[in-house]
Amino acid sequence: MKNFQRINNLLGWSVFAIALFTYTMTVEETASFWDCGEFIACAFKLQVPHPPGAPIFLLIGRMFSLLAGSDVTRVAYWVNMMSVLASAFTILFMFWTLTMLGRKIVAKSADTLTLGESIGVLGAGLVGSLIYTFSDTFWFSAVEAEVYAMSSFFTALVFWAMYRWELIEDEAKANRWIILIAYLTGLSIGIHLLNLVTLPALALIYYFKKKQNPTLIGGIVSLIIGVVILGIINAGIIPGIPAMAFSIEKLFVNSFGLPYNSGVIFFVIVFFGAVIYGVWFAQKKKNPVLSTALLSLAFVLIGYLSYTQALVRANYNPPINENNPSDAINYLSYLRREQYGSRSLTYGPLFTARVTDIRRGDPMYKMEGGQYKIYDYKPEYVWEKDQQMVLPRLWSQQPGHAQLYASILGLPRDPSDQSRFVKPTFGQNIGYMFSRQMGFMYMRYFMWNFAGRESDYEWADWMPRLSNKAALPESIKNNKAHDNFYFLPLILGLLGFFIQFTKREKDWLVVAISFLMTGLALVVFLNSPPTEPRERDYIYVGSFYFFALWAGLGVLALQQFLSKVSKNTVTAGVLASVLSLGVPVMMGPKSWDNHDRSNRWHSVDFAKNMLSSCAPNAILFTGGDNDTFPLWYVQEVEGFRTDVRVCNLSLLGTDWYIDQMKRQTYESKPLPITLEMDNFRTGINDQIPFSENPNVKDGIDLQEYIQLVKQNNPAIQVQTTLGQMNVLPSSIFSLKLDTTKIRQSGLVSKEFESLLPGDRMNWSFGQNDITKPELIQLDIIAHNNFERPVYFASTLGSQSYLGLKEFLQLEGYAYRLMPFKVPGARDGFVNSDIMYKNMMTKMAWREMNNPNVYYDETYRGAPTVSARIAFYRLATQLIQEGKLAEAKTVLNRCLEAIPDKAIPYDQISVSFIGPLISVGEKAKALQMAELIMKRSDENLNYYIESNGDSQDIRVNLYQMNLVVQQLHDAKLETEANKYEAIFNRQYQRLGNRLDDGSGAE
Repeated sequence: MKNFQRINNLLGWSVFAIALFTYTMTVEETASFWDCGEFIACAFKLQVPHPPGAPIFLLIGRMFSLLAGSDVTRVAYWVNMMSVLASAFTILFMFWTLTMLGRKIVAKSADTLTLGESIGVLGAGLVGSLIYTFSDTFWFSAVEAEVYAMSSFFTALVFWAMYRWELIEDEAKANRWIILIAYLTGLSIGIHLLNLVTLPALALIYYFKKKQNPTLIGGIVSLIIGVVILGIINAGIIPGIPAMAFSIEKLFVNSFGLPYNSGVIFFVIVFFGAVIYGVWFAQKKKNPVLSTALLSLAFVLIGYLSYTQALVRANYNPPINENNPSDAINYLSYLRREQYGSRSLTYGPLFTARVTDIRRGDPMYKMEGGQYKIYDYKPEYVWEKDQQMVLPRLWSQQPGHAQLYASILGLPRDPSDQSRFVKPTFGQNIGYMFSRQMGFMYMRYFMWNFAGRESDYEWADWMPRLSNKAALPESIKNNKAHDNFYFLPLILGLLGFFIQFTKREKDWLVVAISFLMTGLALVVFLNSPPTEPRERDYIYVGSFYFFALWAGLGVLALQQFLSKVSKNTVTAGVLASVLSLGVPVMMGPKSWDNHDRSNRWHSVDFAKNMLSSCAPNAILFTGGDNDTFPLWYVQEVEGFRTDVRVCNLSLLGTDWYIDQMKRQTYESKPLPITLEMDNFRTGINDQIPFSENPNVKDGIDLQEYIQLVKQNNPAIQVQTTLGQMNVLPSSIFSLKLDTTKIRQSGLVSKEFESLLPGDRMNWSFGQNDITKPELIQLDIIAHNNFERPVYFASTLGSQSYLGLKEFLQLEGYAYRLMPFKVPGARDGFVNSDIMYKNMMTKMAWREMNNPNVYYDETYRGAPTVSARIAFYRLATQLIQEGKLAEAKTVLNRCLEAIPDKAIPYDQISVSFIGPLISVGEKAKALQMAELIMKRSDENLNYYIESNGDSQDIRVNLYQMNLVVQQLHDAKLETEANKYEAIFNRQYQRLGNRLDDGSGAE
């Protein structure tokens, strides 16, 4: 077909336009939760994000941020648009890849295709690319500022370029394409390392072109070579080059007495000089293979050099400077991702294993006196030999994970040691890998994209489940992410799988290897723990790309079948294309509402509400990603409340972050941390064990204790196999107070002045070890002397409050540390005057009352829960104080700002029934009770009949029971008895199920 190439280009740009329109209309207009706030803030000011960084992403993001002009509130939108554009280009190159694969199936060049064949090939390109356009995971990544959209673009571009190279006959031109592919691979390293896993498949393409008669052995060898190249780049180039540079650096500095960085400079000159000489030598000898190989290496290195951006920017000490990779030591640690630790893949301990010994590992260096000095050694843990296994899948030491493993596998406690569980068998270990890691943590995501998704509730299943006959409750049927694709994308993918296997087995092998490497191979490599902070489907977006290629080729399989019926390839091609196009046409509208992020602002409002809860010049302790990264974004990009020092406890265990907290940032002065770097370097005071000393069991002065830690005083040390170690000798802390100064400062409201102690505040920390973040928290509290307000985010775990809950005053989304305690206030106490002013005049919940705006599980979690708890705590305190009018205003403000129609009532909302009745809103309370009881009853019917998750069952039972209790307390016996009968009926249906934990996911 003479016009095929022109039509191919036109249709390619057409699907690009469709994708661009789709993603532009649904893009998030501000910073999303999770890593997006961090990436946008780092792109805007070229700061240093979490390791190993994404320098190319940040540099391009910086250019896009300039499009916002002087309006900093539009910076996030434009950085998000970078993902939109990258995703649209992914679809463009995917279309062109599909039409090349389609032509290979019909075994004709573009000019020799018949009209019917052209229609089939172009239809395959349209269908496959549009299915991927509207697939759940790819669409999710396409509309936010995360690295996965651009990573997908490079995957699609490199894959297209490799097939484009295959078509070129001229050797010189073909070699230039190989060099281009090497350069793109190098650039992709500066975005995400996932792109590298396609290298084995690319090696196969190279082998199949170079060998006219390929063999099985040759194919295996080429795969091995591809894996070796992957290993060289991933383990050799990325961390290996800096490691070699540091070895030379130590030699030059420690042995030759030269200044810092002299060895690094020498290594860089010699290394790149050797590469340049190698290229020149290959050119001189007229060896095209060696020349191409060395030029490819050079261009990979050129792309890899983007990582010097982190090194350069870190030396400017920006506010976000994770790992501080400003010198050879930290830079190497940054590229190695050392702060995340490692997991055994081939042989190692199970979760039941205990440490039997701790040995010295690799040395840890510091820069001191013009040399690199060893200050300690990394600990190498020796585990019980009988608790280790080949291919250990059941390994995690995180709190609660042992119980999860045991629940999933049905493991009892060890009869000889009740503190741990029975060791799993090898069969259980491998069964867990297939059922949990490959099944629940991968295939469930795969089916979301190509069969359908039950809902967006956490750990939701795929659908339609033919074995599940239970009637869906309204809460799932009306969920915006309830998308049933009727297996149609999956069926097309299987058809494409089989036609490519039968017609072009070499290409099938390339796609299959790519599919496995970006899917199941990643599952094995990542070795996920039993649960994750959120759904991780975005990790496997590459494998969904390759299956979508098969879905597109399914059009050709359908055309082949129809041509046997109609005997006309044109008719068959049109019918196959039209019928198959119905699949993405169905997917787009179905998926639109749960991917449309327009008018969604609460990630930013949540951050601002958290900061608005704090008094000026405050210190705010936060915990995870979602109560830190949005705060970084609003401070760094929008310049909001830069007087507040956000102190992330997850990072406060790292020496570089503690050191940064000791420097001024914007209006925030250095934190009062008295410990020195040698007290908190990596490996030093990571965990201080509790070991009670009878002489101080009644309490120890906190300032004195911190000073003893600083001095490494023998008075608080014990001898261990690794040397002297600091301990905590008492469970009670005491802190001296200047009550006169405190009264004069106005810190304590008049209503609480009577609670001020004498000259000391005393509290029980508990018989717990002190972790490094807690040690720094205690240092700050000990030496702050209540001069700066100290706050704890309300989203923190109980241990992070340091046993101070009775001293914590709730003022919004955060608790303020006070110099007095309210006895019995296990969850802090409310200052109604301050909190009312903060909640009612300083905070916003834009569009949270709009049912047309999509809010997923992340928004329904901590952001919504924090708001509803804050409103509830304030309202109940006002009711206790007899301020019913104010309490009524607070309750109604919550119901108006976050109504059920936009964000369904949750466990916190149930507690509003009693307070609503107390302030005279009986009708609203009964309406809420009726809605919650009906919804919980429907949910329980479904979960019980479908053998659903035990936690979901408990939550709905809890809500029912709380409704009944509040109505009994309000003396509304008629309604209470009616609902109690419903509760009892559901509870009796469960029998012993809630006791044995069956069905737990």
